[in-house]
Amino acid sequence: MDLSLTVNPDILSKDVIVAVDSTGIKVTNRSEWMREKWKIRRGWIKVHAMIDVKTNEILGLEVTDESVRDDQLFESLIEQTTNHRDEWSIQQVLGDGAYDRNHIFNYLEKHDMHSGIKTRTNAARSSHGSAFRAESVRERDDLGGYREWADKVGYGMRWKVEGLFSSVKRIFGESVRASSKEGMLREVMMKFNCYNFLVSMV
Repeated sequence: MDLSLTVNPDILSKDVIVAVDSTGIKVTNRSEWMREKWKIRRGWIKVHAMIDVKTNEILGLEVTDESVRDDQLFESLIEQTTNHRDEWSIQQVLGDGAYDRNHIFNYLEKHDMHSGIKTRTNAARSSHGSAFRAESVRERDDLGGYREWADKVGYGMRWKVEGLFSSVKRIFGESVRASSKEGMLREVMMKFNCYNFLVSMV
């Protein structure tokens, strides 16, 4: 069964700026009622996505259960994104505090990508496992704080990945109807592939 993401290479931009985030998908509407009545916990499907903020196209997608942290799939999403075409590279990555991890900043530095990752307000200005993260914290503080940093890096464009999730849920529904794990994965992938097709037609 092919569960790969379909990407239209004709609309890919160069020097890509990507935004990354995750969202929860209900297993079924009925399961919500079951949890309330019978105290049965079936969990959620978690969708991790990385998009090109210029074209809104999804370039990386992972589907897991709710136990998987956002930062655990960061490198996988980056690798999917860079596999679609060789002629362009990722210039910058935008992400919320869930991606404020040393290993992510080290990955960005190694691959010469600019950081648009929101760091914690009390983050150390000295290196504790990632010199690049410490440098990013100092840059934020030297600029005058979060708002000034957000304006400089274009952090506001991160809302586009949240808009993606909102659009998919509005168009295709907030839950999956399939009952098997394989069926759920197929249904989620179909929804997001359909979204990418719609984006490529605009």
